[in-house]
Amino acid sequence: MKVSKRTEYGLRAVVRLAEHGGQHAPVPLREIAALEDIPEAFLDQIFGALRRIGVVSSVRGAGGGYQLAHAPEEISMGEIVRTLEGGMSPIGCVGDDGVLPADFCSRATHCHTRSVWVRLNSSIEQALNSITLADVLVEQLPEQAL
Repeated sequence: MKVSKRTEYGLRAVVRLAEHGGQHAPVPLREIAALEDIPEAFLDQIFGALRRIGVVSSVRGAGGGYQLAHAPEEISMGEIVRTLEGGMSPIGCVGDDGVLPADFCSRATHCHTRSVWVRLNSSIEQALNSITLADVLVEQLPEQAL
């Protein structure tokens, strides 16, 4: 599965938001955009989607900006990725977009390799759903990744 820039930027921006304000202090969009080197107009679209599902909330006026709508422990990476990516399935025959496998591919009912994609999809969903924003905030990168 290849992750889009929208999802990459969205995850980075939400982590930055959590680090700089969390639920308690709104952070201006332009500040997050500058810190993460994300085009502000693109970040505005991303945060609009995250606001609609209740991950972030906006505060208007002087001193306004965005803040987390919930505690970091209550926000899963799966929720964010599903929203920004439009789903997480690696192939259409196991998609979560409401399309029946047989409608996607005539081989779906007798395709032996479909089980590979079903298992991969399940693993991706389980992994992302098990990681919260709080987990990401406390995890350290291994030294070899630096």
